[in-house]
Amino acid sequence: MKKTIGTGIIGFGLSGKVFHAPFLHISQGFEIKKIVEQHEKESQLIYPYIDVVEDYKELLNDAEIELIVVCTPNTLHFQMVSDCLKAGKHVVVEKPFTPTSKEADELIKLAKSLDRKIFVYQNRRWDGDFLTIKKVLKTGVLGNIQEYEAHFDRFKPEVNSLAWREFPIPGAGILYDLGSHLIDQALHLFGKPISVKANIQSQREGGEADDYFKLILNYKSLNVILSAGMLVEGIGPRFVIHGVLGSYVKFGIDPQEENLRTGRMPEGEDWGSENPENWGMITIDYQDLNIDGSIETEPGNYMGFYDNVFDVLRNDGDMSVKTKEARNVIRLIELAFESSRTDKAIEIDF
Repeated sequence: MKKTIGTGIIGFGLSGKVFHAPFLHISQGFEIKKIVEQHEKESQLIYPYIDVVEDYKELLNDAEIELIVVCTPNTLHFQMVSDCLKAGKHVVVEKPFTPTSKEADELIKLAKSLDRKIFVYQNRRWDGDFLTIKKVLKTGVLGNIQEYEAHFDRFKPEVNSLAWREFPIPGAGILYDLGSHLIDQALHLFGKPISVKANIQSQREGGEADDYFKLILNYKSLNVILSAGMLVEGIGPRFVIHGVLGSYVKFGIDPQEENLRTGRMPEGEDWGSENPENWGMITIDYQDLNIDGSIETEPGNYMGFYDNVFDVLRNDGDMSVKTKEARNVIRLIELAFESSRTDKAIEIDF
């Protein structure tokens, strides 16, 4: 068996260019063979060794390609992933998995029947702040957690009429885009909630897709609050966690995306390291002592996603982001929209 995994990428917009190609290029476990671009050949300027093609079916028919990365609008995920699986390829698909949980279920069933793997790109599990939170919670230093709050706020007051995510189509809007990250992180930390109560809005003038949400996930002894909006100019904390022994508050966002957008390759000893001024602050009571200080943020590592893909395909390792977990994110989004429409808490049914 060949050790290196021949790989094709469908799409070279923000996702393909920033979040996938750099890691596949750097990793010794993958070799990019072809990239699908319908209008430009921008990818070839960065990676002159690859072939640029216009039709993704050329990837399906290439025997040297074992893995295909789908970086297309959400409405195309189901058909393209299905075609890739039927062509005998393993698939990485950008989040959100699919616009509906029914489509996700069909793809999971198809992949199992063909003995192929689907990897859903929930890269924010490898954000430095989230890795740090996992470490903090594992220590138990905050005691039993009573409230977990996560934000993914931005200030973009103008609607981009050319962006498909701004269109009123299945899988568009901020809840599918940014909410899928926050929901995945919460489910990864705390498991299945009892119910969801949601407020989902389109707040900007001329907006047709949702650009604001607030979800409250109810657990037996824990409230999880997830929120994102496009009209947040004074951005507050990214995470706020309260336990019976103390609190953890974190400002700022993982620096990997910003570095990737500037064209930096994901390498070097300082990759993913955060400026100390953005380290999270922790306040705890310990044996009559009040301790207030900062916790160094773990280095972010999106390469961890592709390290896991390689381990699964070559060493039969355990999949970090299981397809069922990615499917449950979509189902929770569907239930959140139902909650917002009815103004009621909806019981989780997965």
